[in-house]
Amino acid sequence: MITLKEALKLSKEELAELKKDLAAKIEENSEINAYIDVKDFGDGVPIAIKDNIQVKEWEITCASKILQGYIAPYNATVIDRMLEKGLSPFGRTNMDEFAMGSSTETSFYGKTLNPKDKNRVPGGSSGGSAAAVAAGLAVAALGSDTGGSIRQPAAFCGCVGMKPTYGRVSRFGLAAYSSSLDQIGPMTQNVEDAAILYDIISGHDPKDSTSASMVYSPVASNLNPDRKLKIAVIEKYVKDASEEVQKAYRKAIDALKKEGHEIVSCELMDAKYDISAYYIVATAEASTNLSRYDGVRYGFREKADSLRKMYFKTRSEGFGEEVKRRILLGTFVLSSGYYDAYYLKAQKVRHLIKDEYAKVFEDADLILSPVAPTPAFEFGSKKDPLEMYLSDVYTIGVNLAGLPAISIPVDETEEGLPVGLQLIGNHFEEQTLFDGALSLERALG
Repeated sequence: MITLKEALKLSKEELAELKKDLAAKIEENSEINAYIDVKDFGDGVPIAIKDNIQVKEWEITCASKILQGYIAPYNATVIDRMLEKGLSPFGRTNMDEFAMGSSTETSFYGKTLNPKDKNRVPGGSSGGSAAAVAAGLAVAALGSDTGGSIRQPAAFCGCVGMKPTYGRVSRFGLAAYSSSLDQIGPMTQNVEDAAILYDIISGHDPKDSTSASMVYSPVASNLNPDRKLKIAVIEKYVKDASEEVQKAYRKAIDALKKEGHEIVSCELMDAKYDISAYYIVATAEASTNLSRYDGVRYGFREKADSLRKMYFKTRSEGFGEEVKRRILLGTFVLSSGYYDAYYLKAQKVRHLIKDEYAKVFEDADLILSPVAPTPAFEFGSKKDPLEMYLSDVYTIGVNLAGLPAISIPVDETEEGLPVGLQLIGNHFEEQTLFDGALSLERALG
């Protein structure tokens, strides 16, 4: 598949041919179910769009029954910025319903398959975007990352996935799951393409009150893989990962050392606290954000003989099981008598996590970490929700702290499954993050 950097140099005629070839290839590989719908927005370089990012006059459903028939009346800011720079949306990619999941199994449109092994999950919630890029069904894609939803599917499918610093990319037009955690980011074939797409979608947006108001410096044109960095490793984190992940970790450390980077050891609190804090904060915000889906203003509505029954039937039948589970959890932790015991305490833990990362970055430029405890797992292998939630153990701390991170392919298992690792950067240090990632990518060949 042509890279984003190469595609930006194509003529209109060549772009038209590229889109024709892409559409044919998507049709040939329809069993992967990476796309919900293939639609061409305009003349630019085709970019696949996760089904929770608004594209004007497209049906945008967050892979949920409750939003069937909703037509976006406006573009998300990231879409407008793409159009300004010669890119255009090309199809909606499948995802876990309302971005709640780690496997893209909860979609109303059915599961997406991992193109590397169709018996395994592509990761989630941006599984469709990752599968599309990895299978050569997209030049590049946009995903969203609330607790690892860009980085984990990228690691499972063998592509690059980058989560920016919270506030660096506008959330205007992104369907909200957890407003203090959500962030849009690029999913690409290589690190340089990720930097190019990141540059295009980044920057302050007055339409987003959480957007960082600061001078933006381009990253892609200043990439420097020859910079020598101090990279921290967290030994106790890796001990809980599978042997395949540990092997990839050792391989990455050796590659970074050969590139001249300094490796230092650091400590962070037990990641079980990340899990606990995240699933309180995220579900609380989800409970509030998803209250707007009532069957009155847009989307699916169930018939009933009273308004109260209509609300009940619409939400009961419109939401899938995982979404209902998280709404109930969030409503519980926000309820009278439990707010202080759960939600307030989780916010305090969140500040501790942020402070711990800040302490590490006093002495290091980047942190090297696993993305997931294992490579892509088989469909149905996670027997209960808690087991699924634990697959996010290495990624959610980054969201709680609002940090940037990038997942890149590092190794393969004996079965040929990709193993990705992530580099984590300090707030608004995307240049350092991309420089380190490009250096690691180059060292791995």
